[in-house]
Amino acid sequence: MTQSLTIPRPDDWHLHLRDGDMLRAVLPETARDFGRAIVMPNLVPPVLTGADAQAYATRIADALPAGMEFTPLMTLYLTEETDPADVAAAHAAGIVTAAKLYPAGATTNSSSGVRDFTKIYPVLEKMAEIGMPMCVHGEVVDSDIDIFDREAVFIDRVLDPIRKEIPDLKVVMEHITTKNAVDYVKASTRNLGATITTHHLIINRNHILAGGIKPHYYCLPVAKREIHRLALRAAATSGDPRYFLGTDSAPHTDANKLQPCGCAGCFTATNTMPLLAHVFEEEDALDKLAGFASLHGPAYYGLPVNAGEMTLVKHDAAVDFPKAIDTVEGPVTVFDPGYPVHWSVA
Repeated sequence: MTQSLTIPRPDDWHLHLRDGDMLRAVLPETARDFGRAIVMPNLVPPVLTGADAQAYATRIADALPAGMEFTPLMTLYLTEETDPADVAAAHAAGIVTAAKLYPAGATTNSSSGVRDFTKIYPVLEKMAEIGMPMCVHGEVVDSDIDIFDREAVFIDRVLDPIRKEIPDLKVVMEHITTKNAVDYVKASTRNLGATITTHHLIINRNHILAGGIKPHYYCLPVAKREIHRLALRAAATSGDPRYFLGTDSAPHTDANKLQPCGCAGCFTATNTMPLLAHVFEEEDALDKLAGFASLHGPAYYGLPVNAGEMTLVKHDAAVDFPKAIDTVEGPVTVFDPGYPVHWSVA
């Protein structure tokens, strides 16, 4: 039985760090384990320009505790007014790695997102020209579309037309949650990758709703049926380089989660790697964990693999993870998989 596993230091290809006091509280939870992360731009106000991204990167660097090594990979928030020249200049200067497409109203702080997708074609064409990836929150927000169908409808109505119109655009479907998305990526021959979160490998919609509502399992995109969770696990553990880790770790205080209109998001930065070791061991695929967490993402983004290493160790007794992270704004509950986990980071 495998008792330890050493892999290249992993990266997180979809992360929320927030800002201010929250940034200072949660950043160490990611920087402890991950070498780099694609940092989401949906602040208030959002990260719209190269100058915004540079300023945010500086705040992240200032918040990083002494002795920790971590590189934030900055993103721009796409709007219908985004300037293609500013995007290209920020990318050429090494300030930003990607740009993020949020359909307006799809998730936390996405009200500035896109409603008419044809209006962003000029900036997407520029991104295709310079080789800059587009990360996408893949859900429609139409009120007549069931929340469990929003991802599948987005692929058909929005993403596939964009990719046919601009085939050279490199796309990352973030936090995929359905077999539809897994199959869409699998059928693609170029310029399409997908991130999968830790929590979507572990929970389905029953975990949120059965036996009482569990606000700390509520996220967007919302967890789906078990058939979709199993498809995600098969994709993540397959060794296919088009799938890689993006935790979508999203800190919200308990006060903001536990209310009549609670915030969406699971905070997994603290214990993602032990949870992944558990999942990959269950799937008899520990030999595929390095690819998913450490190798596939850098390859897709055209970046080198991290030089350092991480060793995961399996223990006879279950490991205790923190229940919450204390912040100035209040506690942030750490994702609980609902079962004993015997792995930890050495």
